[in-house]
Amino acid sequence: MIYLAYISILFSAAQLLVALTNLLFRQPFPAKNSAFNGLVSVLIPARNEEKSIGRILYDLRQQDYRNIEIIVFNDLSVDKTAEIVSAHSDTDNRIRLINSVGLPDGWLGKNYACHTLSEFAKGDYLLFLDADVNLKKDIIIKSITLCEKFKLGLLSIFPTQIMITLGERITVPNMNYILLSLLPLILIRKSGYWSLAAANGQFMFFSSAQYRKLSPHKKVKAQKVEDIEIARYFKQHRIKIACITGISNIKCRMYEGFGEAVNGFSRNVITFFGDSFLVAALFWIFTTLGFVVVFITLNFSLIVLYLTIVILTRVIVSVISKQNILLNLVFIIPQQLALGLFIYKSITSKYKNQYQWKGRSIS
Repeated sequence: MIYLAYISILFSAAQLLVALTNLLFRQPFPAKNSAFNGLVSVLIPARNEEKSIGRILYDLRQQDYRNIEIIVFNDLSVDKTAEIVSAHSDTDNRIRLINSVGLPDGWLGKNYACHTLSEFAKGDYLLFLDADVNLKKDIIIKSITLCEKFKLGLLSIFPTQIMITLGERITVPNMNYILLSLLPLILIRKSGYWSLAAANGQFMFFSSAQYRKLSPHKKVKAQKVEDIEIARYFKQHRIKIACITGISNIKCRMYEGFGEAVNGFSRNVITFFGDSFLVAALFWIFTTLGFVVVFITLNFSLIVLYLTIVILTRVIVSVISKQNILLNLVFIIPQQLALGLFIYKSITSKYKNQYQWKGRSIS
């Protein structure tokens, strides 16, 4: 049993080292010093987004960088999404609405929407946004500056998460916990290995030239987790990418409650583990049950060491993510149970072909 305790401690220490690396090598936005004045195409796939589409259009209209076009793809919405976009376009000629005529065979809805949007776009940069994000006025010009500084073909951002309900607080932090304790984000930009890749479809900022050369959304047209696949695809073609998190320029309330979060995260949680259900299950076992084998040893020094490592990791991840440290510590056990539920639901949904999102099957 003592050997299992040592393994659990070593695994937790490795997580702490990765989290500490992410803390020490954070990638903040640079100052707004770009001389670029070309067109940026802001592209928004929207399916039943009446609650949020007006807000993001307002944020975009207030951007410091003015040379933008905003194109919204209305993906067969049955609510007031199209009417809201049309109202904005009546007062700002930079806004354009494209209505879907149907989803072709072999495509998933969001991937087809993004690919279609790209065909209408004219910009030197293409910014794909989810409709539910909130943006500060300087995010476009700062994204341009960062892309030019590092000659990026793709910049992706994990927004700071807005959490209101208890269900959100015991589910949503898992995303940052997995990401920031397993992957040093600096290596996404620094390393050429395609396996060291991550991205978030809520904010994908492409060089138009690189996007059009690879047509990434067409390449991954049937993939449920298109963002990470695109990041890997770009790195395979030796195009530089970067992924950052923990900035206040973009925020998002991903899910409204426990059930919606479980359904959402179960679609993509396995991708964080290299598409391996086994690796995901082992991660959950070590991070959830590791304390059992350590406590069974009754070795006070080992128990204190293990708890210190686990708590420090959660604190660092919370700091980077701009999340409430105390609440993330209080909810460690519920969060771990929720993570187990994500993985279980992902496995069962895969074998039953029951993935659903926004009223569509995405199996």
